[in-house]
Amino acid sequence: MADGGQTESEQDVESKIRETRQRFKEEFVQDSTDKYDSRDVERLMKDDMLVDGYLTWRHFVVDDTLKMIDESLQWRKEFNVNDLTESSIPRWMFETGAVYLHGYDKEGNKLFWFKVKLHVKDAKTTVDKKRYVAFWLERYAKREPGMPLTVVFDMSESGLSNIDMDFVKYIINCFKVFYPKFLSKMIIVEMPWIMNAAWKIVKTWLGPEAISKLKFVSKADIQTFISPEHLPPHMGGTDQFKYSYPPLPDDDFQSPISENGPIVSEDESEAKDTESECKESLESSFNTELALRPKKVNFVDDGVKPDDLERQDSSSRLRGARKPLTTFKGTLLHVSPAEELSFGSRDTEKKCLIVLNNVTKNQVAFKVRTTAPEKYRVKPSSSSCEAGASVDIIVSLHGGFQASPQDRFLVMAAEMEPGAGSGSPELAQFWKEVPKAKVMEHRLRCHVLEIPKSILSNPSDSLSSTPTGDTQDLQTALMRLMASNSRLEQKLDACLWLQKVLLVLVSILMAFTIHSLWKS
Repeated sequence: MADGGQTESEQDVESKIRETRQRFKEEFVQDSTDKYDSRDVERLMKDDMLVDGYLTWRHFVVDDTLKMIDESLQWRKEFNVNDLTESSIPRWMFETGAVYLHGYDKEGNKLFWFKVKLHVKDAKTTVDKKRYVAFWLERYAKREPGMPLTVVFDMSESGLSNIDMDFVKYIINCFKVFYPKFLSKMIIVEMPWIMNAAWKIVKTWLGPEAISKLKFVSKADIQTFISPEHLPPHMGGTDQFKYSYPPLPDDDFQSPISENGPIVSEDESEAKDTESECKESLESSFNTELALRPKKVNFVDDGVKPDDLERQDSSSRLRGARKPLTTFKGTLLHVSPAEELSFGSRDTEKKCLIVLNNVTKNQVAFKVRTTAPEKYRVKPSSSSCEAGASVDIIVSLHGGFQASPQDRFLVMAAEMEPGAGSGSPELAQFWKEVPKAKVMEHRLRCHVLEIPKSILSNPSDSLSSTPTGDTQDLQTALMRLMASNSRLEQKLDACLWLQKVLLVLVSILMAFTIHSLWKS
């Protein structure tokens, strides 16, 4: 029954996607071909995930979804989003460091930082600032499609002169209309009390779907959402990152640790990988020769063939690795899995398989990088794949490390010229010379498997425990917490009321003072 219900739901979504596309084409595109960028329309007609995102955000009401798509695509053309590049944004905007992507929250979502104290309202630069935000969002959307962002408004040392309500409304619209399903949370850190009224207005813009995502925190409780290693020191964190430009701050992808030990640099990594593969090949050949020698003496016809040994070695290497079930279809390589590698705490959950399939007619060079090179061993981390062939890459945890949702892997690929060498020196030179525009990039995130409750709890303890008493204690604690929360809310309301009264009295006093001065 569950499977049947799930299938019906999937069929309903597919039907809604088809209806949305058909109606958008008939009601919006035909009469106004210049209204949108043709690339956006083409993507809408091909990308199911994009349409599903709009539908989900509008609760699968097609009429509302069409209005949202219309507004979103018009905005994309107005701001020329598809052609936004680093060079199309004024350099001074990058240099201020007011907006940038860096670090992750505890759920593995990228952090989108807004340093409010560095923002000054200026009508002359409003459009450039909006394009700047669009640049970052589009850059992230292309690199990690479908992955949400956590917005952090760092309001420490900010004041009324830094508040730009029009700009804040634009940022909210970016997540509410232009990039649906992109907002994980919006965290406001150390908001001055004088800005309470402004943020009450902001809440009305968010709508019911996004209000629950709004989190007001202080330095004391921000670690509820973000670990110290991804927080700056002024928020009680240990992240020593300091924004500077150029270059743009980006994911800190590095060469992973190969099966033969840590690698100091990229070129050295490739050299050592090749050296180790040569040693393994020699050892394998020597062992194969020893294994085959008795066979030859005894004239056994069904001796072990080198191909069979290679298959056995490959199967033993892949044993225990989690097989991918989904595929990302890139221009050069099909990458499996499509989005994430799943690791757990069990020994059978510490190894994953990445499968690369070459869909071109030429040899393709590839390399795998990671944001946590000390945790993972990747084999092979850099090599090439023949036309129409596939390569199995083993990614394994080692040294007692545990996977984290913040960990990322980057698969890079580029098509090689016919007859190009695939040795270590040739590959190293190739990656130095290949234009960035010709490099295919695909990112994979880590998914941490939960430990089953049956493992966490001791059966003997569960038999002798008294769940009724534990439940009562929990209910008592919860009631106390709710009562405390209620008292705090009452005190907060009283403070807000007093604040309004004081503002009124100050206004009256100022009016009286001005009136007295004017009469005198």
